[in-house]
Amino acid sequence: QLQASGGGLVQPGGSLRLSCAPSGTFFSIKFMGWYRQAPGKQREWVASITTGGSTTYSDSLKGRFTISTDNAKNIMYLQMSGLKPEDTAVYFCNADILPGSRSVWTNYWGQGTLVTVSS
Repeated sequence: QLQASGGGLVQPGGSLRLSCAPSGTFFSIKFMGWYRQAPGKQREWVASITTGGSTTYSDSLKGRFTISTDNAKNIMYLQMSGLKPEDTAVYFCNADILPGSRSVWTNYWGQGTLVTVSS
């Protein structure tokens, strides 16, 4: 139900923009945020966004990453700059989706997109 994309190989100091969009039909969506999981580590929270556009970030990433949404296109982005090797991870997006007007809100995770920061 959620597709994350935009990952790839980037050199240290470089930038990438990740995207997250729903697949299939749905009635409404509330994007929640981004998480990441580095090799051998637990999944960690990266950033969150509210329906009103308020954003919060992990302290260690603040200033380098920017979360945003395009509500007209139903896409959530994570703009990453000043990337470091320790940012290497699979990045996951998270959202609540209402499949139909009479359905219930259900939380979904994207399949993850791999970001590798290496020279």
